[in-house]
Amino acid sequence: MRKHKNRYGISGVMLLGILFLLSCSQAGRQEKSSGTESADTLTASTPYEVAEMLGLGWNLGNQMDAHNNGVADETSWQNPAATQATFDSVARAGFTSVRIPITWLGKVGKAPEYKIEGAYMDRVAELVGWAEQAGLKVIINIHHDGADSRYWLNIKEAAKNDSVLAATKAQLAAMWTQIAERFKEKGRFLIFEAMNEIHDGGWGWGENRTDGGRQYGVLNEWNQVFVDAVRNVGGKNADRYLAVPGYCTNPSLTIEHLKLPVDRVANRLWVSVHFYDPYQYALDNSYTEWGHTGRVGKALPHADENSIKEVFGQLKARFVDQGIPVYIGEMGCVHRDTDRGEAFRKYYLEYICKAAKEHGLATFFWDNGYAGTGKENSGLIDHATGAYLNNAKEVIAVMKKAVFTKDESYTLETIYNNAPL
Repeated sequence: MRKHKNRYGISGVMLLGILFLLSCSQAGRQEKSSGTESADTLTASTPYEVAEMLGLGWNLGNQMDAHNNGVADETSWQNPAATQATFDSVARAGFTSVRIPITWLGKVGKAPEYKIEGAYMDRVAELVGWAEQAGLKVIINIHHDGADSRYWLNIKEAAKNDSVLAATKAQLAAMWTQIAERFKEKGRFLIFEAMNEIHDGGWGWGENRTDGGRQYGVLNEWNQVFVDAVRNVGGKNADRYLAVPGYCTNPSLTIEHLKLPVDRVANRLWVSVHFYDPYQYALDNSYTEWGHTGRVGKALPHADENSIKEVFGQLKARFVDQGIPVYIGEMGCVHRDTDRGEAFRKYYLEYICKAAKEHGLATFFWDNGYAGTGKENSGLIDHATGAYLNNAKEVIAVMKKAVFTKDESYTLETIYNNAPL
């Protein structure tokens, strides 16, 4: 039989072979991009392995954690609905993990079932799936349900009233059982984080300072309920990575008061803290410069490079050196309206990311989608289209440099010596 050739001079048989190989190659690329290739084989036992696995993280902030009048609402805090393009862009930008904060207020039924609304759970699953397709590791949690002790995760009242504590533990167990059941077949790329910034409204300076440790004890009990509920579901949850917060996710209070839950599987529990220090610089913008080269009146005294090394060193000694992984689930710095201000912002973020890496900690930037300048404006990526906001490409570049550079000559000292003048 005559072998016909196409205009490129390739025989039909040869062409079919080439097309088959290309098809296999494409399928392999799709599998890798979906995250399924390594979903069940992600294994990180030591804190440094965990930090390496997570890499550089990004928060889908002010999105699924948004709520209005006590009801979770993805678009109520000025961000449009997230899409597949969001997560694809996050991955292309160089982030390797994403944290999806989730508020469940108004989406949960009454006791004793505490049934989570199906459509809302479906939306959470859709976002997780999109992040998986983009090849990202994913963290989901229960977020503003405990905000300032105003809602059902009310640590202030639970610490004072045993019946409130019992009811809260029952709801926490029921909700995490349902979440774990929905995702029981997802691989280790998906991490569960128990709660977020639990405190009594005083941000670590409330009744927790005077109640004899009662609130700290309650949070430790809640963390144990979370671990037990997830493990009891089984499936891939049997050895899924789980993360627990300390009080207010404050590093110092976490170091002093967190009691790690008892787990039935070894090396699968992590600790979550947040770091926005100094708040007056990183979020509030009342100071526009930071570090040893910041000008008097523009930079907050005594809140500099040494303070970062001190806090991260304490986290390392308390947890990392004991084999307990820690990640900074939220960190960041707001966008400034001058080139000098942005120079200090990039310096601050580079220094934090590099210091975290050297101390065995992973970092997750808080991106709330806001493109303005000044207080609370920390957007890098448009949450719907995935487009860069402002000079985000430059900002992300310095964080990637800090986290992924292998050159031993690149150190905290070299960053310090190149601070803005």
